[in-house]
Amino acid sequence: MSTAQTSVPRIRTSPFSGVNPTFVAFELRRRFSRQTTVFTILLPAVLYLALFRTGPEGGALAHGNFAAWMMTGLAVYGAAMAAISSAATISIEKSSGWMRTIALSPLAPPGYLFVKVLCSVMMAAVPVAVIGVVGFATGARAEPGVWVTSLLVAWLGSAVFAALGIALGLALKPETVTHIPGLVMTALAFLGNLFIPLSGTMLEIARYTPMYGVSALARYALTDGYSFSGEHSSLAGAVLNVAAWLAAFSFMAIRRFRRSTGRL
Repeated sequence: MSTAQTSVPRIRTSPFSGVNPTFVAFELRRRFSRQTTVFTILLPAVLYLALFRTGPEGGALAHGNFAAWMMTGLAVYGAAMAAISSAATISIEKSSGWMRTIALSPLAPPGYLFVKVLCSVMMAAVPVAVIGVVGFATGARAEPGVWVTSLLVAWLGSAVFAALGIALGLALKPETVTHIPGLVMTALAFLGNLFIPLSGTMLEIARYTPMYGVSALARYALTDGYSFSGEHSSLAGAVLNVAAWLAAFSFMAIRRFRRSTGRL
């Protein structure tokens, strides 16, 4: 006599079910490829060396010089580029059927997002450290507390773009995702006041873009919120910008993950 077996669905006991050190270590090994690491380190450093002497004449900052201003902006850019690089691996995971495998596991969408963001932020520490060393060697000047605060915020702010990388990776095909994130981040960096000091209408537009909030927070201790043209950006506005874009990108990423795995 045969006994009928009933499959018991896996139950997610918390939003972070399935997250464990083994999964995090596996993800980190995959992310630190030679090509990705070299690109995320070299590009911000080269851009900094090309731009750190291009400050406006007579421009003054409250707690440092223009090289420190540019160093902070390029640290934000490098961290964001490192964080969004997850898009390529995620797109490959989706196209290879890995998402269907995840659907059979106890890993919940918030847990998947958390691990991807965590590993992206850890990877983002590398270009921030490199830019800090290059800035110190080339005359970037700021008070010690300002220096540490600026680079720390630039690093932690990469979480915003880690969430964006997940959303893009789940939305785009592998043959497309290798080009789109870099182009998107470079455009957002220009709009976000990272490469060239903006003023007037351009600065007002920049206040609503994703990179502006992180760069304004990272530079606040250096500038007290003032631009080279004397315009002021509030600390509360920068915090609101970061929170809003992080929430938006996280929502997009979780929605795309649920569609990819068929899980609610």
